[in-house]
Amino acid sequence: MKPKSFVSMYVCLPVLTAACSLLLARPVAAQSVPDPNPGSLTVTSSVDLTNVYMFRGIRQDDTKVMIWPAADLGLAVYSGDGALKSAAIDFGSWNSLHTGNAGLKSASKKMWYESDFYTSFSMGFGGGLSLGTTYTAYTSPNAGFTSVKEVMFKLGVDDSAKLGKGALKPYGIVALEFNTEPGVGQADGGLKAGRYLELGVGPGWTGSKASLTFPVKVGLSLANYYEFDGVDNRFGYFSAAGIGSVPLKLPASFGAWNVHAGVEFQQLGTTPQAFNNGEAQKVIVSGGIGLTY
Repeated sequence: MKPKSFVSMYVCLPVLTAACSLLLARPVAAQSVPDPNPGSLTVTSSVDLTNVYMFRGIRQDDTKVMIWPAADLGLAVYSGDGALKSAAIDFGSWNSLHTGNAGLKSASKKMWYESDFYTSFSMGFGGGLSLGTTYTAYTSPNAGFTSVKEVMFKLGVDDSAKLGKGALKPYGIVALEFNTEPGVGQADGGLKAGRYLELGVGPGWTGSKASLTFPVKVGLSLANYYEFDGVDNRFGYFSAAGIGSVPLKLPASFGAWNVHAGVEFQQLGTTPQAFNNGEAQKVIVSGGIGLTY
């Protein structure tokens, strides 16, 4: 989600971006597990490894190995039986450490490519409806890209109560970049601040010994999000993935741990293809370990 200098070296374009999203869209992330400490505060953390870092279809790095440490603090601020069922605030950080061309092999020789901070406010309503707002600041400790500021809105529906195992859990995301200049502070390094739309579903299955999810999503430009050569291309990318998670058998006093892994396929639109050396597809393999307490 940010303009990256190493992309310029790859495809001779003054563009790129990297990033995360709390509702963030990473190739594979730690899967939800039962909370062993069901109080008002919840801490989640994870460390993942991947062979490719794509942000909303835009390549950040596909050389060597990337390491993604993350941590989140959630605060439940309301619970009730009325129209509003719950409200929560989250604070978190997501980071990307690179051993390849965007990190140790970059001009800076520094591994720490990306450090993101986010804060979100979410509300839960009847019928499984949820609405969340997230502010994210995407920064690069090794100066791989200019900082990106974004406000994102997410609307989701957990239809498990009605559809059971056939639940699709559809959602929609709208993200707005702000405080930008031409070529600065934007995912595509374009001339104008972008507006992004993502639509997806997350069907899956959960058992006592493992869980599987099969997220499918499409990323689109509402305005100026996938600019290339002065043209905003509406279609960004299509993604389909399979993710498996297995809980680790540890005492509850240590929290709920899991190991997870997945494979994601991305079909890229015109602008992401240009940032990906003209290649139209990308396959991402990732996995790691997660903790909830």
